[in-house]
Amino acid sequence: MTTAEIARKMVSYSNGNRHDVNHFMKVYAFAKTIGECEGLDKAAQDILEIAALVHDIACPLCREKYGNTNGKYQELEGPALVRDFLSDSGLPQSAVDRIAWLVGHHHTLQGIDGPDHQILIEADYLVNADESGYSRENVENTLERIFRTETGRALL
Repeated sequence: MTTAEIARKMVSYSNGNRHDVNHFMKVYAFAKTIGECEGLDKAAQDILEIAALVHDIACPLCREKYGNTNGKYQELEGPALVRDFLSDSGLPQSAVDRIAWLVGHHHTLQGIDGPDHQILIEADYLVNADESGYSRENVENTLERIFRTETGRALL
């Protein structure tokens, strides 16, 4: 399955929720841009892009089960959903495992485990900051504390 086919499948999975679709597509665009500008190899770039598309796969379940989409609930519920969602993708198991791990840690800012994790966090923050109207102080603090890639820092 190509990244574009996974995107199309995620749109269907989102069941008409325009906010969810727009959110993951924007995160995907930022992740793709940052990853390419930072020179990720093809395998890491592919994993990053797919992780960006599916990073919020647990949101519908979390809304139903918990009444909200708190990041910790997403991290708890997301990995199993990702494994099921990607079961027919033809991706190597190691790629599915890494994508599931990234989804299970996309709100975890401590112990960032590799450039794909760093970039996914940066891409998601870029979109969340815009969608939620984060304060200038929040953005400046995050720029100094969290952002590490030259591209992500420039975009922020």
